[in-house]
Parts: sequence; C-alpha cells; structure tokens
Amino acid sequence: MDIKQAKQEIKNSVLAYLSKDERGEYKLPMIHQRPILMMGPPGIGKTQIMEQIAEECEIGLVSYTITHHTRQSAVGLPMIKEEIFDGQKFTVTEYTMSEIIASVYNCMRDKGQREGILFIDEINCVSETLMPAMLQFLQCKTFGNQAVPQGWIIVAAGNPPEYNKSVRDFDIVTLDRVRYLKLEANYEIWRNYAIKKHVHGSIISYLELHPNHFYHIERNIDGLQFVTARGWEDLSILLQSYETLKLPITQDVINEYIRCQEIAEEYFAYWELYKKYEDDYCIPDVLMGEVPPEIYGRLIQAELDERISVVNLLLDQLEQEFSISRKEKVHTDQWYEQLKASQGTMKEEDFEREKAEFVKQTKRLQSVVAATGEKVERAFDFLEAAFGKGQELLVFVTRLTMGEDSVLFLASRPCERYLRYSEEFLTGKAKGMLLKELNE
Repeated sequence: MDIKQAKQEIKNSVLAYLSKDERGEYKLPMIHQRPILMMGPPGIGKTQIMEQIAEECEIGLVSYTITHHTRQSAVGLPMIKEEIFDGQKFTVTEYTMSEIIASVYNCMRDKGQREGILFIDEINCVSETLMPAMLQFLQCKTFGNQAVPQGWIIVAAGNPPEYNKSVRDFDIVTLDRVRYLKLEANYEIWRNYAIKKHVHGSIISYLELHPNHFYHIERNIDGLQFVTARGWEDLSILLQSYETLKLPITQDVINEYIRCQEIAEEYFAYWELYKKYEDDYCIPDVLMGEVPPEIYGRLIQAELDERISVVNLLLDQLEQEFSISRKEKVHTDQWYEQLKASQGTMKEEDFEREKAEFVKQTKRLQSVVAATGEKVERAFDFLEAAFGKGQELLVFVTRLTMGEDSVLFLASRPCERYLRYSEEFLTGKAKGMLLKELNE
C-alpha cells in the first residue's frame, strides 16, 4: 500500500468510527474501533498525512513520537492513595494521568475539538520498560489507568526491522486487535506531493530521470547508505534558502541530506548541470519570446536528461509566475471583501478614495494575469518548435496539471493548447505510450 492509499483508508476509518446514529451515539462502539497500525519505511510522509486527514475531517490531532518519552511520561507517576477494604485501611499505588492522555484533554479544552486522532509514531522503537505500556495502549486504548477519551481514534506508526535495529516485534494478541497497514515508498505519489509543495525543480527533474534513487537503503563496507523522501524534501528547502541568500552549495551540503555517497555525488553533478542549463538556455528570455536560433539546434542534439531539464526549468519559472498571480488574486479578493464591509460605515470621501485604490489593484491583477498567460503561451511556442508533440511536452503538461497554483491559474484563464494537449496526452493509449517511452 502506498501513502496515498493509506491516507484514504485512514480517512475512511475516521468517517466510519465517528459516524453517529439518530440518538447521537457512535454507530461503531469504541471497543470495536480497532487502532490503526502503519508499518513502513521512515521519511515517506506518515506524519504529514495525519495532519492532512485531521484538517480535512475538521477534527483534532495530538501527535507524539513515543521514543522521546519515558515510562513515567507515558503512563504517569506513581502516587499513594488510601482505600478501605472490609473496614480496614490500606495504602494503594495509583498513577497520575499520562502526559499523552492529558494532551488529548488539553486539545479538547483549548481548541474545542471533542473528536480527533491520537497519533503515536515509532511505536515499536520504545525501550524495553515502555513496551508493555505500548501493548496495553493498542490492546485496551489506555495509558496507565487512563483511557483514551471517546471520540478519539488511535493511529500508530512504526518502522520495519530492516530500517531500525531497535524495533520490537508485536505479539499475536496485539496484532489481532489492530488494523495493520503495510506501507511502501512510491515515487509517483511523492512526485505529486512534491510539485504541490514546490520542491526544488532540480530534485524533481533528477528523480524523473532516476526514480529508483527516490528511496534507497543498503549496507556496504562504508556502513548504512540511505536516501529518503524526507531527505529530498529537507534538501529542497535548504537549496532554496541558500540560492536566495546566494550561499555556496557544495558536495558536502548534499551529503548531509542524501546519505548514499553514489546518489549524492550523482545528484550534485546534476544540480551543477541544472544551474548551467538555466544560464545556457536563458529561460527568462524564452518566456519573453526571445529565443536565439542556436538554442533549437542544441536541443535537437541534446540527450534526454538535458531536454527534460530545460522543460523543468521552464516550469520552475512559470511556477513563480503562477504563485505571484495567486497572491495578487488573494490580496485583491481580501481587499474587495474589506471594501464591501466598510461601505456605509466610512465617510463617503474616504470610501471613494479607497475604492479608487482598489480599482488600481484590480488593474494590477489583470496586468499580472495577462503577463503570466503570455508566458504560458510562449512556453508552448518554444516546446512545440523544439520538440513537436514529443515526451517533453507530455512532461510539461503533466506537471502543469499537478501544480496547485498552475491549476488555479489555468482554470481562471483557460489556455487552449493546454486543454487540447491535456486531453490528448493524459487520456487513453497516447499517455501510456509516451510514459513508456519516457521511462525507457
């Protein structure tokens, strides 16, 4: 199961577990609401999908990485309490409320969310002293003597033993009380996420050419070598920050995130080429319609990785334009709502002055949108002239279709060629043939 399928499965479970009858009672009693246990490689997005599910279902989320906790913080501290049995007084050991259970109640109190998800990560990597508490948690939905409140769904995650030496196996009694989801890394799913998150174009472009380098773990004479989705995303954030600050990016910087020497060296060499292509092909000039004739001649002779890099460089530049357009649109819409709300409450001369400024903003928005639309058309002009209807155009149209800002822009300002090519490429046999050719 990939991370997208896991998200949908958990979301479906939330809807089922929290559905109520006409009396307001949960249709599925809590005793039958099995905790969900996700087991999969590290860094593929388990925590991110929990945040997305909570937001989309409009419920609370309390998230813990259990390896950061001791038995006392998870179960509670012992305390002495007096009890009377058969007329005799006894001292009995009880426990204070678990920090984790208390956090659920804090969320309910502070955010007013009576229902939610209690997410425990790395659940099978705890110490030997804490493991019994984790088994009790999954079996009985309790920490110490405190139960998880009704309306809160338990989701836990862990890593298989091949990724972590310290993991502990669950017994059959526990596994028979959970819903077990086995996750695998999937580049195609992550690529869609990466485009929406504006992951650095060189990373997307490199992984398009080397999808087997997206997730990689091995042991050799140099020790553990690994590359994860988290590593690529965190590297992207650093690269974008370094480039903005004009700081040098070295092989050592890449090695800090891509922990497989061979892949790190290969990506760094590609990154240097990617930046060189950006200069060589004068991408901003291409989007202004200023393309030297020798550019087309070079592309005809270029290898696939160079051609795909140029396409992705065009997309990087356009994504910046789409983002600017979206921000201008949001700003204009907010201004309009404020202006409408203030009508009748402001002095007439003040309102007319504000209205005049708003008209200037709408014209600014129209200008930005028109300029961006022209750049999209010039990008199509360039790609058609350079590649015809080849796989490069498929990559371009596919990525336009997956970007949030690009989709919003093209929905508000339709592009005839985008609509035509997306219908032609992204349906039926044509898509399959082009994708096969691209992956060969």
